[in-house]
Amino acid sequence: MVSSMTREFHVSRLARERYRFDESLFQLSGNVIFANFHAARTFAQRINRTRDLARFPEQAVRAGQLNAMGLIDEILHYVVELYRQQKNPAVMSQALAWLEGRLGREAVEQTLRRFSDEFPPMAVYRREINLDAYLTGESDGVPHRNIALEELLLLWLANANPAFAPFLELFDDERLERETVYTQIIAELHAFFETQPRFGPDNQNLVDMLRSPALAVPHSLPGQLEYIRTRWGALLGRYIFRMLGSLDLIREEERPVFPGPGPTRVYEYTGLDLEAERFSPDREWMPRLVLIAKNTYVWLDQLSRKYRRSIQRLDQIPDEELATLAEWGFTGLWLIGLWERSRASQRIKQLCGNPEAAASAYALYDYQIAAELGGEQALLDLRHRAWRYGIRLASDMVPNHMAIDSKWVIEHPDWFIGQDYSPFASYTFNGPDLSQDERVGIFIEDHYYDRSDAAVVFKRLDRWTGTVRYIYHGNDGTGMPWNDTAQLNYLKPEVREAVIRVILDVARRFPIIRFDAAMTLTKRHYQRLWFPEPGTGGDIPSRSDHAMTRAEFDAAMPNEFWREVVDRVAQEMPDTLLLAEAFWLMEGYFVRTLGMHRVYNSAFMNMLRDEENAKYRSVIKNTLEFDPEILKRFVNFMNNPDERTAVDQFGKDDKYFGVCTMMVTMPGLPMFGHGQIEGFAEKYGMEYRRAYWDEQPDEWLIERHRREIFPLLHRRHLFSEVQHFRLYDFFNPDGSVNEDVFAYSNRCGEECALVIYNNRFAEARGWIRTSVAYSVKSGQGDERRLVQDTLGEGLGLHHAPGWFSIFRDHVSGLEYIRSNQELCSQGLYVELGAYKRHVFLDWRQVQDDAEGHYARLTAYLAGRGVPSITAAMRELLLQPVLLCFEALLEPYLLGQWCLDRPVADEPMWWEALWERLRALLQAIRAHTGGKEDDQAILARLRCEMETAWQLLCKPPCTVEQGFRTTCSLDDPLVRATLYGWLVVHRLAQVVDRDNAATLSRSWMDEWGLGRRLSEAFSRVLQADEVAAGRAVLGVKWLVSYGDWWTTFDLPSASAVRSSVEAASTTLDLGAGHLLGTLFADADVQQFLGVNRYQGVLWFHRESFQQLLWWLYLTVQIGLHCDPSVPPDMTAPLLDQVEVILQSWEEMAHRCGYQVERFLDTVETEPVAHAEGQDGCA
Repeated sequence: MVSSMTREFHVSRLARERYRFDESLFQLSGNVIFANFHAARTFAQRINRTRDLARFPEQAVRAGQLNAMGLIDEILHYVVELYRQQKNPAVMSQALAWLEGRLGREAVEQTLRRFSDEFPPMAVYRREINLDAYLTGESDGVPHRNIALEELLLLWLANANPAFAPFLELFDDERLERETVYTQIIAELHAFFETQPRFGPDNQNLVDMLRSPALAVPHSLPGQLEYIRTRWGALLGRYIFRMLGSLDLIREEERPVFPGPGPTRVYEYTGLDLEAERFSPDREWMPRLVLIAKNTYVWLDQLSRKYRRSIQRLDQIPDEELATLAEWGFTGLWLIGLWERSRASQRIKQLCGNPEAAASAYALYDYQIAAELGGEQALLDLRHRAWRYGIRLASDMVPNHMAIDSKWVIEHPDWFIGQDYSPFASYTFNGPDLSQDERVGIFIEDHYYDRSDAAVVFKRLDRWTGTVRYIYHGNDGTGMPWNDTAQLNYLKPEVREAVIRVILDVARRFPIIRFDAAMTLTKRHYQRLWFPEPGTGGDIPSRSDHAMTRAEFDAAMPNEFWREVVDRVAQEMPDTLLLAEAFWLMEGYFVRTLGMHRVYNSAFMNMLRDEENAKYRSVIKNTLEFDPEILKRFVNFMNNPDERTAVDQFGKDDKYFGVCTMMVTMPGLPMFGHGQIEGFAEKYGMEYRRAYWDEQPDEWLIERHRREIFPLLHRRHLFSEVQHFRLYDFFNPDGSVNEDVFAYSNRCGEECALVIYNNRFAEARGWIRTSVAYSVKSGQGDERRLVQDTLGEGLGLHHAPGWFSIFRDHVSGLEYIRSNQELCSQGLYVELGAYKRHVFLDWRQVQDDAEGHYARLTAYLAGRGVPSITAAMRELLLQPVLLCFEALLEPYLLGQWCLDRPVADEPMWWEALWERLRALLQAIRAHTGGKEDDQAILARLRCEMETAWQLLCKPPCTVEQGFRTTCSLDDPLVRATLYGWLVVHRLAQVVDRDNAATLSRSWMDEWGLGRRLSEAFSRVLQADEVAAGRAVLGVKWLVSYGDWWTTFDLPSASAVRSSVEAASTTLDLGAGHLLGTLFADADVQQFLGVNRYQGVLWFHRESFQQLLWWLYLTVQIGLHCDPSVPPDMTAPLLDQVEVILQSWEEMAHRCGYQVERFLDTVETEPVAHAEGQDGCA
């Protein structure tokens, strides 16, 4: 009999205080393990909050790992206790005496005291007893010094165990090693046990035995548990089974619903060809379905916090959430946990450690919408509102079992697998009655509560008749029974019919039904689990007692249940999509033979996460070779409710988005998990009523989804079918196939797409040429033949000479052009970095013209991507113009203009400038077919540039005020702006003198002149991007308005001489209109920094003064070079322009630089007469 004294898994005082954790994680009392899983989960969460899981998700601490570590610790305690009982009851007292004799009592006492202080027992940590009193005390007759010595040994074993290393901060013994005789104690303990009886299956020194699991499987906690089970099982007997069962039960709490897919295996279809092909045809909407899962109670709680109001019912879900889902591209919403749940399930989970738990979403009382969610009326409201956004609702159906207190258990106990006697005599059922119905008592086996065993049955007591029946829990044979469920007996026709009627009733409310653990009800597995063939044993304890031959089983269950379901639904509710959660290599069977519309494809998540890329390519290849129609019926997902979250498994960076891109561009049904888009890392148990982690949506992640994933969801019609789906081999330069690269194409009508993704942290380069084999029907019955296509055939390209394909990469936004002949004969060459991808969309084929422009462009780009092929073609055709333009921006010309004052005795510089201007005008004439006199244009440009040069050489005036002081012609960027304006503003006069300003401004964007100016300013003047961009912005608006003064009716010379006021009035009439035009121009608005703040439109004072400076400068240059302006008018007109501009400056100041007030004032107050008036006052 094991002693009942307490053994604790010690956590250091520092760790407790750091994480503010004061509960004992694990305790051993008698022969029962108490695993406080709620505390372990909280502790794991607090540790994870201190770690950078976004960059290093592999550092995440799992509550299950903490539990496994504590479980190993307790097993080692148990072995020590067995040694005391079987070999030497006084062994620890003798060990203390040994240590004191060799190391001294004081040194040993100091070490024990220091250990108990750094790793205090709970009573000491909670200050229920002081340290001295504890060490001198005892429990159950065992001195605490003995217990401390045992704990000290276990502490050393924990630190020496490599699998415990991720949790070292909890029990780090570094200070003990440095400051006490701790290390010598461990060495002496080993020496002591050399004098004691050997122990264990290998007859070892006790210390060696305790350490042997860590030496055998150093880096795996589950591996060490398996070592203990296989090596020490005979020694520990049933007790070790109960402890491992306790670990399984905690895993079931983490994963309370699904058994999970198990190890990933490549799908094979051997033997399936012998089964009838009976695919269910899709309705029109089914191929475009994109599903997102929501744990209903958790989602409602999150929505309540988001909208800061109580949202507890389905009809309270805001329309904004539905609109967002539709905007993102989702057309299906899977609400988990809608049905009325079992009160017994909730009570069990609360008794087992989670006081906040709801019942499991898969332990159902009845198939009615839960009253606390608003019932059927609330569902009807949500369904109608969701449909307005094009969203169909999906629900679970759990056909394998019902809750232990469900209506069916109460009213139809014979519908469940059970018997009149307990399968094991050791089972006891003395716990609380879990039934809410006075007619029946429901009792689960007692050891569920202390987690020392997991019985396969529960007890049902009929209180009216006294009849007792032991009903089996639901079970898939892979782990622990589902202790809140009752297993239905599908050998009974009435049960099959009752379940089908429920399914039809669910289909009347939900157009999408997901069947939980559907594979357990196939004939093959149902017999294996519950009625195994004689001699095969059973996967569920005690079921071999109910063995049946295959003939007997077939007689009781002649048809596949799922085939009956599919046929009945097709007949009565044909617009329903049936989705099976199925594993165990049953995927193809479920859709091809049983007729499910969709089936889980767990290989997608598991293999791509683990980068088992060759295996997953084999999954696709095997499916294509057997029957491609299976591929379109896969449900692809990156997390399942019983799996770690997508962010936890794939991170948040390129790998996540690469796999996510595959998920949404492969044939089949993409399914997103709850919180996947927001980047939530917490896995929500099916009993959760709320999220336990305080996580906020990752706006960066959401925005990246918005750019890179959601647009693809809206194009599911292009990706969902398999008729034109082709998977390609990616050939390395040496001719071998790179299995890490997934390359595939698909087509729909005239649209096609090519997706390429490198799922490895390594670079990849090579060719995509030919597809892998896929099967097509030969026309001879069910016979199929294998076919391969070239890339050109897969994309449906013209192979004739002169055809080119233009396509856009959705990831980068760049467009590419390739020769069709090259694509068809050689393929496509691609280079990809680690976890990088291309999604080539918007393919269009063009036939070259007689001049071979597309061939020239393809050669010119040489494989490069560009923002726009159209723009690149224009650039190619513009090359003569652009080369001439770029010649004017060479450092020799631009640098001297901006950085040095040109002097008159440098005729070579001026000649170079005129020659390049002349060449530019001639190139524009040739490109546009312009007819205007380029010599006249050049003459005007020469005058303007020489005038500007004179201004550059003119010493600055020391008496200038106001806007005249804003800019300096000594500033290189001011000179660059001036140079750019002078070169550009008259270019379009070659084509159209009347609209030259508008056309020249347009060419700055269309021809890329503005971009080239910005690059030249950065290159020659070393200007940063912002400064160069602002200079180009100045050029743009100056090109549009630099000749602003020419729109006025200039007064005659005599008028100017005779009446300054008359001349001013004439100028003012045009200037007022100009100001309104300027403020309406987008370039000017950006230059002035126009912005709206608190409902008022503002502009920047300094920018406005710069604008006035430039307006004045352009008039200076323009008046001097305009032959229609007499020389003696220049100065008076300049004076009047200055008056106008100064008036604008003063009025802008009075109006507080508010756009609307300023423009209103200018319109109503003649600015030439503004002197002395209050303006905006």
